[in-house]
Amino acid sequence: MTLFAYGFAVILIAAGAYHFINPAFYYPIIPAWMPRVAANLAGGAAEIVLGAAILWPATRTWGLYGAAGLMVLFLPIHVADLLRERPVIGPRPVAWIRLLMQFALIAWLVWEARRS
Repeated sequence: MTLFAYGFAVILIAAGAYHFINPAFYYPIIPAWMPRVAANLAGGAAEIVLGAAILWPATRTWGLYGAAGLMVLFLPIHVADLLRERPVIGPRPVAWIRLLMQFALIAWLVWEARRS
């Protein structure tokens, strides 16, 4: 496993924990049609579980594929943010970059999973 994968796992766990520490941070990016509290809690729990799975050798492949799946599930949130008049995180070019990076991240996670 690459150092980048370890770093991603740690960031995933930290971001997941932050869903519980400061849920209001995530609410603005969650589309209005989604149940905000449930989506935030589910996202945070999934990030923690998948980050831990990536760090544990016995579940690493599952964790990497699961993280890729989670990033796919997050795509509608990034698209919805991009379609807003004023995206939540940065100006429109930043929202485009974030969306494109999401696809690169998915591809990298699948590649990393196939290597493990």
